[in-house]
Amino acid sequence: IEEFTAQGKTPVILATKEKVLGFVMIADEIKIESKQAIADLHKLGIKVIMLTGDDEKAAKHVASLVGIDEVIAHVLPQDKLTKIKDLQSQGHIVAMAGDGVNDAPALAQADVGIAMGTGTDVAIESAGITLLGGDMSKLVKAVKLSKITMRGIKQNLFWAFFYNIVG
Repeated sequence: IEEFTAQGKTPVILATKEKVLGFVMIADEIKIESKQAIADLHKLGIKVIMLTGDDEKAAKHVASLVGIDEVIAHVLPQDKLTKIKDLQSQGHIVAMAGDGVNDAPALAQADVGIAMGTGTDVAIESAGITLLGGDMSKLVKAVKLSKITMRGIKQNLFWAFFYNIVG
């Protein structure tokens, strides 16, 4: 079992009180675009942290495959919420992406909550942004779009103030 968990697989064990009857290993499928999306987020200066209720070895394996900076495993929904609050108290702007019921409190707390369109209704309702199709590369596009939008707003404000001062 340890060998399989080191490969990113999570065990489901069927047992009686006396003996193990068998086990099945479950693994998340890594989407093709995930590695590139994480690399693109890094290029934008964004640190990526994985908060997961999954096994630590499995989570670290997945993180190593896609380039995630930090892994915090075996977390409950309230632990995710606490981590978001801790990061915010340190002055960080926090974006949280999630798709499950267990992500909803953290999505609501984050400065930017991002739900996967393939996720649960409660996650989608808790988030400010929903990415249709669950494609992580759309997250990068959303960040870039928000930066362009903010730049446009600041430029418009500058020219409006300049025009009024001159006027």
